[in-house]
Amino acid sequence: MKKITIAIDGHSSCGKSTMAKDLARRVGYIYVDTGAMYRSVTLYALRHHLFNDDGSVNTAALQQQMADIHISFRLNAETGRPDTYLNGECVEQLIRSIEVSSHVSPIAAVPFVRTALVAQQQLMGRDKGVVMDGRDIGTVVFPDAELKIFVTASAEVRARRRYDELQQKGMPADYADILKNVQERDYIDSHREVSPLRQADDALLLDNSHMTIDEQNEWLMQRFTERTRS
Repeated sequence: MKKITIAIDGHSSCGKSTMAKDLARRVGYIYVDTGAMYRSVTLYALRHHLFNDDGSVNTAALQQQMADIHISFRLNAETGRPDTYLNGECVEQLIRSIEVSSHVSPIAAVPFVRTALVAQQQLMGRDKGVVMDGRDIGTVVFPDAELKIFVTASAEVRARRRYDELQQKGMPADYADILKNVQERDYIDSHREVSPLRQADDALLLDNSHMTIDEQNEWLMQRFTERTRS
């Protein structure tokens, strides 16, 4: 069975990462969470006070410090999934906070940030056998990917999922704030000048608003089987 590149794009909080992780583990592929990479840069920027009072990014200061930002993934033996590390520190939980979620879109819109991370992502997937999820995987990072999926769900459904996830982790959460954040991120991600979120022309659309995790995993596995056997 031939190895392929799988690009999963879509809106925030629609379950892309969970779906991609499960598929990668099931078929023995490498998984790369590109959203976690942008979230890690965001966490670094928050910690180093690289946001202006109006919420915009101090791009001059961030550009000077980009060389100091090192992101890696290490397999968690207990979960069987990769955790995200920022400069050697496991930040898998910290980057999922509402504070990071509220600041990640402006970071992701910075051209030099995208250039740096896209180069890393392309290097990670050069030998195929990779599942990568994000906002521009099928349009920019791997435009020639053999399987492209664009995932979406209603903003209300995505906000509820995010709220439930934070509640389960014992983290503070307010549904109204999360819904507002989801809607704001949708707008910013779709309207940014560099690599805006959009469905690739050859991507398959998956609206998982009313699907269980098992149902979407089976749907994705069927698409994978079709592409690797063709």
